[in-house]
Amino acid sequence: MTDTAPATTELREEMRGSVLWLTIDREERRNAISPGVLAGLSAALARANSDTAVRAVVITGAGTKAFCAGADLQSGSAFKFDYSQPYQGFANLFRQAKQSTVPLIARVNGACMAGGMGIMGMCDMAVASSQAVFGLPEVKVGLFPAQVLSVLGGLLPRRVLSEMCITGEPITAAQALEHGLVNRVSDNVDESVDWLLGRMLDKSPAAIRRGLYTMKKIEAMAFEESMAFTESQIALFALTEDATEGQLAFREKRKPQWSGR
Repeated sequence: MTDTAPATTELREEMRGSVLWLTIDREERRNAISPGVLAGLSAALARANSDTAVRAVVITGAGTKAFCAGADLQSGSAFKFDYSQPYQGFANLFRQAKQSTVPLIARVNGACMAGGMGIMGMCDMAVASSQAVFGLPEVKVGLFPAQVLSVLGGLLPRRVLSEMCITGEPITAAQALEHGLVNRVSDNVDESVDWLLGRMLDKSPAAIRRGLYTMKKIEAMAFEESMAFTESQIALFALTEDATEGQLAFREKRKPQWSGR
């Protein structure tokens, strides 16, 4: 990928070294989701997963007030679909994230609401500003957070998730950290992103890609099925060039030189 991808009107793309940054650029709408945002995110994730030079994707929102406020209610068409289509755009983005073997990191710089919780939840890791808030306020407008439940159910305790869905009231960044919804909270969210990337980018690209594949595949498996799958996967890990190099570097007491293969 080039250092700076062509700008779109609603999603900015930028390569920073080996990391693709995606910024929802609708600050006047609190970075609400639109068809253009969905299409841009989907296309960017597809390109990232086809390019081994991309080691991670960071998703964030423009400005400091909102990560993503969810659907754009001002448009009046946020929940109008082509009901002849069994698969819808937002759900397809979650499916795509589930298939991603490039780590996705949410940089939550402000309010993370409704569908924004889904975008955050579909990411493998998340860091948040100490001023961020997290909420599922759909019941306040006569709806319910349906699709996002598929990516939040494994992240929040059931009682907490039920309260957030049924009352529509938000939680703080500190509470999100306590519940395990995010990895880190800091007054300087960029320092948290750098901290996380710094501990990831020096590791084996091949191990991370195949490891994410393995983690995501076994999530819905029963124990014995999971064991059968993972005992075959470890043999494939060991066959990679990175595994050979990593073990040799360990024995030679030096830093490994990863090929990513």
